[in-house]
Amino acid sequence: MRRTQTGPAQRRDATQDTANAESGPRGNFTPPSRRTPPATASPAAAPVTPSEEAVSSGSRFALRNWRVPTRLMAILVIPVLTGLVFAGLRINSSVESAQAADEAARVAILTRDATVLSDALQNERDISAYPLTRGDTGNEQIAAARKETDEALAVFRASADDIENNARVTKRVRAAETALADLEALRRAAYKPQLSPNATQQAYSEMFRPLMMFANELNFGESDINSRGRGLYTISLTKASVSTTRALVSTAFGRGYLLSVDPSSILTAAKTKETAEGEFRAAASDEDLALYDQTVSAKDGAAAKEYMGRVIATPPGTSLNKAGLSYRTWYRLASAEMDQIAEVEFAVTEDILRQAEEIRSEAQRDAIVNAVAVLLALALAGVLTGLVARSMVQGMRTLRTSAMDIAETRLPELVSSLSRTDPGQVDTTVGPIPLFGRDEIGEVARAFDQVHREAVRLASEQALLRGNVNAIFTNLSRRNQGLIQRQLTLITDLENNEADPDQLENLFKLDHLATRMRRNGENLLVLAGEEPGRRWTQPVPLVDVLRAAASEVESYERIELFGIPETEIHGTAVNDLVHLLAELLENATTFSSPQTKVRVTATRLPDGRVMVEIHDKGIGLTAEDFADINHKLANPPTVDVAIAKRMGLFVVGRLSARHGIRVQLRPSGEQAGTTSLVMLPEPITHGGGAAEPEETDFQVSRIVPDKPVARHDAGMRTAAELGFDDGRYERPDTPALDPVGRSALREERRAALGA
Repeated sequence: MRRTQTGPAQRRDATQDTANAESGPRGNFTPPSRRTPPATASPAAAPVTPSEEAVSSGSRFALRNWRVPTRLMAILVIPVLTGLVFAGLRINSSVESAQAADEAARVAILTRDATVLSDALQNERDISAYPLTRGDTGNEQIAAARKETDEALAVFRASADDIENNARVTKRVRAAETALADLEALRRAAYKPQLSPNATQQAYSEMFRPLMMFANELNFGESDINSRGRGLYTISLTKASVSTTRALVSTAFGRGYLLSVDPSSILTAAKTKETAEGEFRAAASDEDLALYDQTVSAKDGAAAKEYMGRVIATPPGTSLNKAGLSYRTWYRLASAEMDQIAEVEFAVTEDILRQAEEIRSEAQRDAIVNAVAVLLALALAGVLTGLVARSMVQGMRTLRTSAMDIAETRLPELVSSLSRTDPGQVDTTVGPIPLFGRDEIGEVARAFDQVHREAVRLASEQALLRGNVNAIFTNLSRRNQGLIQRQLTLITDLENNEADPDQLENLFKLDHLATRMRRNGENLLVLAGEEPGRRWTQPVPLVDVLRAAASEVESYERIELFGIPETEIHGTAVNDLVHLLAELLENATTFSSPQTKVRVTATRLPDGRVMVEIHDKGIGLTAEDFADINHKLANPPTVDVAIAKRMGLFVVGRLSARHGIRVQLRPSGEQAGTTSLVMLPEPITHGGGAAEPEETDFQVSRIVPDKPVARHDAGMRTAAELGFDDGRYERPDTPALDPVGRSALREERRAALGA
């Protein structure tokens, strides 16, 4: 058979057709076409026939469309609703009682804290009377008493904040806060000329009197507790009267003598104490009265009363010390009686609080028991309904669940396993749907099992077909690679023996064309999931990798390198990186004007990574196209027919995923054009680099100033001139066929021709 001679014009047409077939309308990075969706037919275009109306299911609320559980629930709805109404009324009553008991318990806690604060104020007043009257403002006992008062005040206010929906108690809290607002001012003026001792004692009494009134708000719906609240108030009043007596006499000792008004004031306080004690005995319960008699010693009270009588018997103006009276003795006797009364007061308060807590717990327990009883009744009705419904619909639900599991999980996972591994190693056994009855539901389950088996069989055949296609791709590519390698070897021999510059230039073009053919052949290996046989074992400078990539591009003379750092690429990633960069450079030169340059820069980041930037001034892309391409670069799609139009996109995505390289396309920031960003991870880079501010991934490098950056490869220098030693690398069997080596040889030969 004779070969038909092809003329130059025919060869150009064939070359152009081949280029169009390889690149398509947008080259290797053609975005998906935007097809106009088919027009939706109007409702009038498809009228409903009478037969369709006859088989219509009707309204969703029609009885025949109700599910079986819904029908059973409809039967029980009336008795269940009736039970819910009565149960709700009972639960509501229990909840209201629990809420009332809870609020009453909060009032009891507030009463206890108010009693503690009242006691602290009384002690502060009484302790301060003697030293402040004498002018001793730095007394440590005064500071300790005031600190105790402040702590009790903080606790009281915290308890007051817990009171809700109780107008009476809230009103008393406001009254107490109003009285306590002047505490600091009272402390500054207490027992000083601007505030007389009697006025000081009266001011303190005005502060703790509202606190004692909280005992009258104890109300738990029981008369016993109400009476105990009244008894608590009277015993607090008794203690306050003893405190007033102690303060008045202590003031007289601090002054050194009695005033004319002191005896009557002291006797009035003592009389108030007796009256309050009588009220307590009338209002207190038997238990509280017995506790009072056991705790408060009549002997101590009589001793304090007898000493008080000696004090008021001293004529006004006469020195109490000279009369044989002592402040310490008086304070000890009065405090003994007051401490005993305070012990009873706190015991009664704690017992009331305990009783309130018990009532609250009982009310809450009743509410919980009622709620649980109702819930159990509803649950029992629901369980019975569910059991009946389950016996009727379990088969249908099992069938539906199994069918959805097969369609959404099992079958997709099986197809994914078949596409990732050898189909012969995947278990394609189909498990039957667990319905083995002889009724209609069981028959439908067996029919669906048959459909499932057929789908698995077809998926296995498709996976086997894809494997065979990949094997064909691999076989054809390997054969093609072998032929191209032989062709490149022959071209290299011809170049070495050729002296004619014009003929040598043609050989260079042929060499370049064969190199591009080899890259296209390697694309088939990438599509098949295989790796090229060419491998480097030692690192290669990044600048040589970029030059090798440029040498595999048709318009290599338009590619300019700027600011390439002195870094090296791990040998195992060299060939794949050359292939990846060549695809990006091919795209940049193809879709930019022949009169423009494609600029390549690289930047070493502080974390050790290197970012390569490829800038062109081409036609650019839309924002939607950029988003679509970047998504596919980060997530390479499965091989299908669409890959033929975007083979470069698929190859770049596969190669970048193989080495952890990240690739992204962005607008160049100029009037038009695209910037390809290639982030090389630290494991495949070597060398140092000056520390730079940390930047976000995939940002255009800032090393390019407004004016052109000095080029590192001026004058087409060879790899040797850049410090690259070819002898330190382990050469493959056919070293002349390696892209990096071939790039260096072509540079050297062109430099020799230019000389």
